[in-house]
Amino acid sequence: MANVRGAPKGARTPWQVTRSVWYAMFMREALSRTMADRMGWFWMIFEPVAMVGIMIAIRSFIRGGRLVVNAEFIPWLIAGLMGFFLVREGMLRGMGAIEGNSALFAYRQVQPIDPVLVRNFLEGMLRSFVFLIFIGGGLMLGLDMYPDNAVRVMAAWLSLWCLGLGLGLVTSVAATLVPEVGRVIRMLSLPLLIISGVILPLNQLPHWLLEYLMLNPIPHGLETLRLGFFENYEVVHGTSMLYFWLVTLSLNALGLVMHLRFVDRLKAK
Repeated sequence: MANVRGAPKGARTPWQVTRSVWYAMFMREALSRTMADRMGWFWMIFEPVAMVGIMIAIRSFIRGGRLVVNAEFIPWLIAGLMGFFLVREGMLRGMGAIEGNSALFAYRQVQPIDPVLVRNFLEGMLRSFVFLIFIGGGLMLGLDMYPDNAVRVMAAWLSLWCLGLGLGLVTSVAATLVPEVGRVIRMLSLPLLIISGVILPLNQLPHWLLEYLMLNPIPHGLETLRLGFFENYEVVHGTSMLYFWLVTLSLNALGLVMHLRFVDRLKAK
C-alpha cells in the first residue's frame, strides 16, 4: 500500500539514508582510528606534549625573558599547538579519506564527500577531547589554562574546525586526482607550523613581513583562541575573524563544488 506521496510505506527519505551512511562510516573510522593501533591515543597526546617540552627547553636555553605580552608562555603555546593540529589533521586526513574508502563507492548511497566529512568530524571530536585533557591537566599543574572568555574559545575552536574541513574538502579532491599534490602539502605542514605563529609570536617580526604572513588565515583563528584564554592578550596586528571566515567559507564552497564537478572521476579512482 502506498502512502500519500506515492512512495512505498516504510521507505526511507534521502536524509535518513545519508544519516545511516554517515553513522556506519563514523563507527568504522572510529574503531580504525582508536582501536587498530594500540599507540594511537598515546601519539595523539604525546605529540603536543613533546612539542611543548621542546619549546620550553629552547626558551629556557635562550633565557630571553618574556616572549608573550600579557600571557603565560606554556598555556599560550598549548592553545596554539592544539588549534593548529586541529586544522592540520583536518586537512591531511581529508586527503586520504577518498582513497581509503574507495571500496565503499560500489554502493550508490556512498559518495566521495562522505568519508571526508566523517573523518573531519571524528578528528575534531578526538582533538577536542585531547584539548580538554590538556586544559584539565594544566589546571592541576597550576597553569593558567582556565579561559577568561569560554564562549570566545569555543567559537574560535569551532572556526578552526571549519577551516580544517574546508582545507580537507579541497585537498581530498586535489590529492586524489593529482597524487603529487598530497606530497607537496605534507611537506608544507612543518613550514606552515612556523609561519602561523604557533611556537613563536608573530608580533616580533617586521611589519612588512607580517603583512604577508597574515594572508594565512590560521594565525587569525589562533590569536582569537588565545585571546579567549587571556583577555588582556595583545593579538597580532591585523587579526580579523571576518577575513578568517571569508577564507573559510570560500574554501568550503570551493571544496563542495570540486566534489560535485569531479564526483565520477573520484569514484573511478
